[in-house]
Amino acid sequence: MGRQNWRASNMLYPVPAVLVGCRDENGKDNLMTAAWAGTICSDPVMVSVSIRKERYSHGIIEQTGEFTLSLTTNALAYATDYCGVRSGRDRDKFSDMKLTPLESSKISAPGVAESPVVLECRVSQILRLGSHDMFIAEVVNVSVDESYLSPGGKLELERADLIAYSHGEYFELGKKIGKFGYSVRKKPVSYKAGSAGKGVKKRQTGRKKGQTS
Repeated sequence: MGRQNWRASNMLYPVPAVLVGCRDENGKDNLMTAAWAGTICSDPVMVSVSIRKERYSHGIIEQTGEFTLSLTTNALAYATDYCGVRSGRDRDKFSDMKLTPLESSKISAPGVAESPVVLECRVSQILRLGSHDMFIAEVVNVSVDESYLSPGGKLELERADLIAYSHGEYFELGKKIGKFGYSVRKKPVSYKAGSAGKGVKKRQTGRKKGQTS
């Protein structure tokens, strides 16, 4: 099978489609959709979001240094698209989409109450890249919808019907096909009958201890 070489383009898909919440100094709330967002550091916990300079939210976040990232779901797909194609300069997107502003714990910017997880972010650096500016921010609080917690308190995001953005389209995440580290996990022990009728333990073939790729 052949391959083609295309010009440089943003083809790193799929990516999360997140709702970015902000609040200006006059108390006006706004939402925008961003696909160029991601995790960049675990200690301290940091994320980034890249926003075009002409976007209404860009000026608010640059001025206030705060924003939220709300994860999106199948139920939020329509609102997610709407918030990405309409400007908050002349409309209230929370009201238009009947979304509930969620007051944050550590910052003033609102999240989306209908989202299963909302990250509260405080900007630490702005990188001027070209078409977009990247806002690098520390996550100062995470708000989780308790309905997605197991009886033992584990977050079960697989029940949230999260969505992703890929090449101009939205997709609901599919079934789980593995778990972190499953490729190197020790194989389960099986048993075979020995000559004396006793069970002889046999470990299935797997990666040897200490072997690396």
